[in-house]
Amino acid sequence: MTTGTRIETRFAELAAKKRAALITFITAGDPDLVTARELLLALPAAGADIIELGMPFSDPMADGPAIQASSLRALKAGHKMADTLQLVRDFRKADTATPIVLMGYYNPIYVYPAAKFVADAVAAGVDGLIVVDVPPEADDELCLPALAAGLNFIRLATPTTNDKRLPAVLANTSGFVYYVSIAGVTGTLAPDVSAVHTQVARIKRRTKLPVAVGFGVKTPEQAKAIAAGADGVVVGSALVTAIAGSLGKDGRGSGKTVKTVVKMVQGLSQALAKV
Repeated sequence: MTTGTRIETRFAELAAKKRAALITFITAGDPDLVTARELLLALPAAGADIIELGMPFSDPMADGPAIQASSLRALKAGHKMADTLQLVRDFRKADTATPIVLMGYYNPIYVYPAAKFVADAVAAGVDGLIVVDVPPEADDELCLPALAAGLNFIRLATPTTNDKRLPAVLANTSGFVYYVSIAGVTGTLAPDVSAVHTQVARIKRRTKLPVAVGFGVKTPEQAKAIAAGADGVVVGSALVTAIAGSLGKDGRGSGKTVKTVVKMVQGLSQALAKV
């Protein structure tokens, strides 16, 4: 089991400050490689405590229209898995403390293939993986090798994860538990704050891991409300929607892209500081 990772260190630092983590999601290579690199490098100073970097995939089944579109923009621009790992390498030259979690689906990892992907991810400076379509029953496939290599493997719990299923979800999870606040795909519905707090409390009775909440959190007000009962808040669809709205006529990043995302992240971070 992994211990002392950047993710664990960051959550411990924030717990000491009695502050929830702001976890920001962008898609690697969206809208183009140059802009994606600028965005990634700008996130920590804007207030991101942990960064989720989406691995572009043509069939992201758990994602709503905004993140689906971000994957397609990256793929259309020619983005490959090797480019995702190079983004992390470039980031690590400037930042050795902020955790990076790669989030996505198993198909691009499988064809990489998986063993080489794990080794290359560790070498690049990746801290954790969220692979939404690899269930606990297939832990031998990716989860256990990732843990053995020193990566945190972060599992999703959902509103339909009952008490019978929860132990399997938690068994080999490390770093943090990602609670999906809605029954649906990313960015389509607003979370019920009271229900989310109840579910987070239920999960925390079964694990000592931090619990972060995502799917549907878009505004500083929502983030603040969710953070009152969680260890972290994940914001993704709102950021990739802002990216999409800032693009030039050629579909690439414009002078507005990084500034727009930085301003949003600053607002979210300031809201969490007031919880």
